[in-house]
Amino acid sequence: MKLVVSFALPLLFGVLFQQFYSFVDTAIVGRVLGATKLAAVGATGSVNFMVIGLCLGLCSGFAIPIAQAFGAKDEPEVRRCVWHAVVLSAVLSVLFATASTLLCKPLLRLMNTPEEILDTSARYIGIIFAAIPACVLYNMASGILRSLGDSRTPVVFLVLASLINIALDLLLILVFRMDVAGAAVATAVSQLLSGIGCVIVMIRRFPILRLSREDRRFSPALTRRMLGIGLPMGLQFSITAIGSVVVQWSVNGLGVAAVAAVSASVRISAFFASVFDALASTMATFAGQNIGARKLDRVEQGLKAAAVLGIVYCLAALGTVLLFGRQLLGLFVDAAAETEVTEMGVRFLRINAAFYIPLLFVNIVRLCIQGMGYTRVAMLAGLSEMVARTCVALFLVPAWGFTGACFANPAAWVMADLFLIPCYIRIMRTLHGRLLPGTAQYREQQKRICLLARKLRKAA
Repeated sequence: MKLVVSFALPLLFGVLFQQFYSFVDTAIVGRVLGATKLAAVGATGSVNFMVIGLCLGLCSGFAIPIAQAFGAKDEPEVRRCVWHAVVLSAVLSVLFATASTLLCKPLLRLMNTPEEILDTSARYIGIIFAAIPACVLYNMASGILRSLGDSRTPVVFLVLASLINIALDLLLILVFRMDVAGAAVATAVSQLLSGIGCVIVMIRRFPILRLSREDRRFSPALTRRMLGIGLPMGLQFSITAIGSVVVQWSVNGLGVAAVAAVSASVRISAFFASVFDALASTMATFAGQNIGARKLDRVEQGLKAAAVLGIVYCLAALGTVLLFGRQLLGLFVDAAAETEVTEMGVRFLRINAAFYIPLLFVNIVRLCIQGMGYTRVAMLAGLSEMVARTCVALFLVPAWGFTGACFANPAAWVMADLFLIPCYIRIMRTLHGRLLPGTAQYREQQKRICLLARKLRKAA
């Protein structure tokens, strides 16, 4: 428990700051530019999640072999994995940035984005997509640092980047009148600076990462291994996001007020979900290192500790939303002038908060499974989320309207848990059956062998 908390707290601090500047982004757009501009930014959320999530999943996947090699104390393998992760991330990020920037407006049209906000949405998300290499730079560098046991340095630079982002928001939107494009530029610049900072510290602090010519030799086998882990994790995010795109399509059909309400509510929910993200990242690294060290029992202990912490937090978060949900929405929209948006937003927040415990288990169990190297299982969980959200969008939203849309996320979380938890149990049974050193069964077997050896010595 102590180790999980000590590793998760810096991550939580970083995620909170990341959500904080997204929070401020949305608040400035909503309060300064109005509900229509807020809806324009919010309408890009699901397609943003689909593309950026693919990149973040790749970065997380590439970091897992690094954590496993570090846990096994194989320094040459650590360096080889880091080099391949950097090269693969650089190439793929450029490809993704080019393709998504060219296709952003057709994607928004396909999502049934209202015409009055289409051009504004395309302008905002086009800048975000063009800056994908900056986003990948930070996430890959921070993933490498966490794999080596340093969860604090990425947080320090994320805090600095968050402050820069907020300052640029105010400057570009209020002073230079750049509209929503100012918010996008501020996000891109802050990500680039935080990524550069992480790379500088990583090179100076960790002699283990000083690469030789041998370390930089291309290995087709290692490339296939890293893509075999990274691509399923990236696709898991994208597959999950397809369901979100379908839900966004159905919400767009309900009008600008519904889009604005979901945009504000999702920002608040993301802030509450920061704890789940921190615990999930902790479990990915924790599981990867302990599997590398062949200590299977510690994986189970870590997951139990994360679950206890998370459940206590879920109950506290639900109480906060029930008591102060309306006041939180007031940070994004004028509650007196936008009564319809506020009422819709409160309903969305309360329904989602009631299902935070299933969301907790989706995060920690999925990332634990990924950390152990079973990334394809986690991808199938993303598929179950996509199916659940699509069913809600196609059947519940036409029947119940906005209330049906509020149940899209809860349905996806419950469906994913019904798949992930049995998979985790089966994986652990399989690994225990192999009698990995460090497991209880292995130690018991060793005791029996030693006892038999003593009896044989006495008999001799």
